[in-house]
Amino acid sequence: MRLSNLFMPTLREVPAEAEIPSHQLMLRAALMRKLASGIYNYLPLGLRVLRKIEEIVREEMNREGAQEILCSALLPSELWKESGRWEVFGPEMFKLLDRNGREFCLGPTHEEIFTDIIRNEVKSYKDMPLNLYQIQTKYRDERRPRFGVMRCREFTMKDAYSFDTSWEGLDESFNKMYRAYCRIFDRCGLDYKAVEADTGAMGGTGSMEFMVKSDIGEAEVVYCSSCDYAANIEKAPTFEVKVEAKEELKELQKVETPNVRTIEELVSFFNTTPQKFAKTLIYKADDKVVAVMVRGDRDVNETKVINYLKCINLELADAETVRKATGADIGFAGPIGIKVDELLIDYEVKYIENMIIGANETAYHMINANYGRDFEGTVGDFRNIAIGDKCPKCGAEIKINRGIEVGHIFKLGTKYSQAMGATFVDDKGEEKPIIMGCYGIGINRTMAAVIEQNHDEKGIIWPLSIAPFHVIVVPVVMKDELQVKVAEEIYNKLNEMGVETLIDDRDERAGVKFNDADLIGIPIRITVGKKIKDGIVEFKLRNSSEVKEIKVEEVYDEVLKVFKERNVKIKSC
Repeated sequence: MRLSNLFMPTLREVPAEAEIPSHQLMLRAALMRKLASGIYNYLPLGLRVLRKIEEIVREEMNREGAQEILCSALLPSELWKESGRWEVFGPEMFKLLDRNGREFCLGPTHEEIFTDIIRNEVKSYKDMPLNLYQIQTKYRDERRPRFGVMRCREFTMKDAYSFDTSWEGLDESFNKMYRAYCRIFDRCGLDYKAVEADTGAMGGTGSMEFMVKSDIGEAEVVYCSSCDYAANIEKAPTFEVKVEAKEELKELQKVETPNVRTIEELVSFFNTTPQKFAKTLIYKADDKVVAVMVRGDRDVNETKVINYLKCINLELADAETVRKATGADIGFAGPIGIKVDELLIDYEVKYIENMIIGANETAYHMINANYGRDFEGTVGDFRNIAIGDKCPKCGAEIKINRGIEVGHIFKLGTKYSQAMGATFVDDKGEEKPIIMGCYGIGINRTMAAVIEQNHDEKGIIWPLSIAPFHVIVVPVVMKDELQVKVAEEIYNKLNEMGVETLIDDRDERAGVKFNDADLIGIPIRITVGKKIKDGIVEFKLRNSSEVKEIKVEEVYDEVLKVFKERNVKIKSC
């Protein structure tokens, strides 16, 4: 491909809308353009990268015996109602009516559709195990699309579904997908970690997320400083630690706290520590109002609350709801006399002696409150695990980093097969529900995650395996006939070898050409300049500052050497 013909409208300035490196560079390097909030069009370079990631996914899925199909993205509501997820999935689902008033949605995921295919076609244990997958556009009406393709409303996803006759078979299918995912993310050049995760709206009996280490990641990854335990913070449990009483219970008192609402303000006002407070947060959980108490320095784990309540939607209550529950403004809620459907109390609160709580009266708090004597509720694990807490597996200290979720694998079990009547006849003639698994990879998000881990101040540094082109040949002066002649020869020979090669045949200054080559992240740059009179060209790798001078005839072996070192095959060789 010649740069003079390539549609590559690069940007010199960082777009104001782009907050993180991957979003900035995907726009600046002309990989994509925004169409609407959370919706993007992909330009030639971006599409080439997407297709290469898809091809890696296909190769590794096929290697584990999975078979590719393609389903419709427009899905009838009946299947979702069969599984019970038409309402459970929540407002992220794009719903619509056709001209006859029939309900449809734009597919956010395809468990129901794959289950429907299998229940109509598979009847015997002899037809399984089976793993089907597709690479297709998904739709989710994100409340707040942000960070480019990290959280968008339209995205490309590989979703696979396994069908087995036994739980042991499901374990094997799950392990196959685990192996495939590790190879996929290895080949994409990612530094990642597989962690335990919550099953969320997908349901099922167990799941793992593949997290790419990144400071801008929306997810928090909990890991042990001693053993191999790792989990999404939504999943990581905390446990009740019984604490022996050390203080004499004091008399409950109400204290005026004018204009003091936050934990930080209260700590200063009472001249104590956050551990002495218990904060009460009020939520709307579907049609109920619930309150959750955690220690002053802790955060409520909303996923744990949702799982306990088995609710569809959970959101912090508005001021009016808070006032009805407490009789006070926001910031003064407490457990004593609160009017809610259920009060959830985290384990730690149970053992805080003479704690400080909201008084359910504006500008007042209670001191010397104690669980059991002054209030009661449902005690359980309702907080986020925190740095310094004990590992759920070995008891050592845990640590927390941020990460980007690029893949997720689930053991669905019989959640969908039982709900939708997907059964088989076993070798004894008995009818049983098919046991399922679900396995997803975000293609666009994988591309963005690669950029987050592979960039510098000049632009993207693509791994060779997914780069839009492998090599860029740069003749420095287009009016120099010898430079152009040799550059064309190198360009043509590399393409004949199967090396995807660009030539910058634009009549631009050398600095402009080098800047664009660095911005779009081509792994290998071959510069044909003044020394071509002596048969010398410059050979430079994008991920290195070293510039080597080599003979023209050595170019081809040098390129092949890079492919071998990075374990990337040339398609035509």
